[in-house]
Amino acid sequence: MAPSSPTPPTPLAPRLLKAVIVSLLAVAASHLILSDTLYMFFAGQAASTLGAGPGYSSDQVFTAAIMNTVLLMPLVLWIGMRVTGERKVWPMVLAGTAAWITAVGHGIDTIDDVPWALLPWRSLILVVTVTALASAIRRRPGG
Repeated sequence: MAPSSPTPPTPLAPRLLKAVIVSLLAVAASHLILSDTLYMFFAGQAASTLGAGPGYSSDQVFTAAIMNTVLLMPLVLWIGMRVTGERKVWPMVLAGTAAWITAVGHGIDTIDDVPWALLPWRSLILVVTVTALASAIRRRPGG
């Protein structure tokens, strides 16, 4: 049986389109997890203020909110690009995760006081843009 030749890489424009769609989904999913878990943080704070603790520390919930969103981003990016048939997606996953962590780090103050608030739009757009552009980074065959 002859070895099959490797599939040619996807042209840049379709790969970028896939990356934009997957990046949008990853940002939306990560933001949803962040917002929902922060809502639990607010509920825990309110309950402890009233003297009826929810059985968990609000600090634990806040830490879980950050960790869940940071872990979800690379997972959605990697699975999304692999499902669309793309290979060599690690530069995109790493850049997207770093951009997301940076956006959350800079915008957490705007959303940590208000349930279901959004990170600044410019930050979200920047995360999607950086992530999608990082999808264009590929090693040359044989190099």
